[in-house]
Amino acid sequence: MDLQAAAAHLKAGHLVALPTETVYGLAADADQPAAVARIFQAKGRPADHPLIVHIAGGTPEALRAQVDHYAESVPAFARTLMARFWPGPLTLILPRRPGVADAAAGGAHNPTIGLRCPAHPVAHALLQACLEQGVHGLAAPSANRFGRVSPTSAAHVQDELGHVPDLLILDGGHCPVGIESTIVDASRRQPVLLRPGMISQQALEEALGMPVALPDAAAPRVSGSLESHYAPRAQVRLMPAAQIQTALDLLGSDARHIAVYSRQVVQPRSPHVRVRRMPDDAEACARQLFAVLRELDQPDVRLIWVETPPQDGLWAGVADRLARAAA
Repeated sequence: MDLQAAAAHLKAGHLVALPTETVYGLAADADQPAAVARIFQAKGRPADHPLIVHIAGGTPEALRAQVDHYAESVPAFARTLMARFWPGPLTLILPRRPGVADAAAGGAHNPTIGLRCPAHPVAHALLQACLEQGVHGLAAPSANRFGRVSPTSAAHVQDELGHVPDLLILDGGHCPVGIESTIVDASRRQPVLLRPGMISQQALEEALGMPVALPDAAAPRVSGSLESHYAPRAQVRLMPAAQIQTALDLLGSDARHIAVYSRQVVQPRSPHVRVRRMPDDAEACARQLFAVLRELDQPDVRLIWVETPPQDGLWAGVADRLARAAA
């Protein structure tokens, strides 16, 4: 894997699909508007929908320089979160430096920018190689068609975007976290949790020693905030396990075109029903969630019945993705 060549590919304005600990991202130089436009075109994503910019990190001095390239100001609580959770699956929304990364921010009108320092060794090495070649950061939403199930392997990216000209796909194995980053708004006086992930609200509050609010009408627009998102072709429906079993019993041997993903064991009478066991652990479920949705989303499947996740802070990220998939 020639990361210097991949960095040069990005500097030349082309796209690279890179592994992160969350999902695979479709990356372009965040400071090249034409390159960022290729991301929107490849995904079929609206150009006013903001992207997250990934930075390399490194020493505290290097990290500060990279953040300051994009952010006009950084509140003290945001610095605390960086020190605690970066590199890692946390995105911070910060006041954007005027005229910097307009396209990645979803347009010059957007006063904020989302920044993340990923922990995946391939992503980190690529970002370091980019920095050495004068590329400050990579805009990198998930490497899939807009609104569809996010990719957690290089094969998923090939299946989704293999037709994109000049796309270089870096294979870093399966993503160990499996769902997108937690997003915190740090552009106002109080931290606000805009998108749940595997860094929970409780973990954020413990790190800060202060409350983390939930979104309000003034919250900035961010990635993954649409009501319908992360959706397979088949219709997803969330139900208690008992309701799934009752529906399977009513359909009996006539049940067809159905897949089930549940923690509790269900027993269909029809051999045509696909069943996958959901882990009891939230982290394990997140790690496999998108891969399982892709696996169950076969041409003969029209409905995917998923057991409703527990109402627990650790499950908030999984519950959010499933609720949007079912919207």
